Amino acid sequence: MSPAIEPNGIGPGSFLDLAKRRRSCRAYLPDRVPREHLELMLEAARLAPSACNKQPWRMVVVTDEALRMRLLEEGLLPGITMSWAKRAPVLVALGVRRAVMTHRLAPKVSGIDYALIDAGIAGEHLVLQATELGLGTCWIGWIRPRVVRKLVGWPSGISPLALLAVGKEAPDGGGPGTERLPLDDIVTWT
Repeated sequence: MSPAIEPNGIGPGSFLDLAKRRRSCRAYLPDRVPREHLELMLEAARLAPSACNKQPWRMVVVTDEALRMRLLEEGLLPGITMSWAKRAPVLVALGVRRAVMTHRLAPKVSGIDYALIDAGIAGEHLVLQATELGLGTCWIGWIRPRVVRKLVGWPSGISPLALLAVGKEAPDGGGPGTERLPLDDIVTWT
């Protein structure tokens, strides 16, 4: 039996509760993430909407420790130390394969990169499913796309966008930056 949702829709088990629990985890326990959990996360990502239903996202789940370390040592840009990511037992490489019409021609007319929007939605579906499963995640966008592409074995037609660290969150895993701006700072009503 699921927990009762409060009349305002924000009780335990509500989507808003799930969104509030999601945070960028920067401390992981070494516990293995069950394959079943990873498959549920990937299924949530697969179900994401996309422009013209092109589903441009591509993912590689990296559980091999040697490859994870290479991604974090060679695949990140210099200048920001992310030693915490080395303790995450899983990295998910997120990339896009752009369709000619939807992702190459349409953005020239609209100025909107639909592939990035689509991949972001899919990635966040994955992250929210991980949160529901009690796992911590963190988006890592400070990457060297060419190096990541080579390390995960993608062809040149797939553009890496981010790495997602996944694992059981350590007690001190939240780190800084969890506060959110108030609605009045980000929303205008007309």
